[in-house]
Amino acid sequence: MNDRVAVVIPAKDEVDRIAATIRACRAIPHVDLVLVVDDGSEDGTQHAARNAGAVVVRHSVNRGKASAMETGSSVVAMRDIDGRPARVLLFIDADMGESAVECAALVEPVISGEVDLAIAALPPEEGQSSPAMATKLARQAITRATGWRPYQPLSGVRCITRDAFNAALPLAHGWGVETGMTIDVLTAGFTMQE
Repeated sequence: MNDRVAVVIPAKDEVDRIAATIRACRAIPHVDLVLVVDDGSEDGTQHAARNAGAVVVRHSVNRGKASAMETGSSVVAMRDIDGRPARVLLFIDADMGESAVECAALVEPVISGEVDLAIAALPPEEGQSSPAMATKLARQAITRATGWRPYQPLSGVRCITRDAFNAALPLAHGWGVETGMTIDVLTAGFTMQE
């Protein structure tokens, strides 16, 4: 059983919230690495993240969430130890703050081998950035491609095994990153739950 988890936090211009998110992530059981991918921030995100104890890698220009996720996964792989299972990847949104600790619920089903991907069903937020139409289209695409009907297809908070993540590479860009990952993981025969 793999019991090590790396948190990967794609971040752009999150200087005000990143430290609280990192502190919360460090409190999640099994997390032994918190990695922030600063995706071209124009504020002090990278410095705030380092000061909060995260490992930080930086894109000099904004490349988008999918690229930040791929960079984070690659850096985690470089830090994995030969002869030991690859760390499980826990992708967290940079603006979650203290609520990030609640993502601990995603870790256990993945490290125990119950599922390969656990997706957070987050409560709706006022002024949520994912429009209802995008959610509806993502849900329809996943259902058509796999037969599985997700509750929250655009949730980016996900815990995933290295093998399942690799099956989704290269990641789709824009709104498609979560939808593409879900379809790729399921069609490759991996298991998931929300």
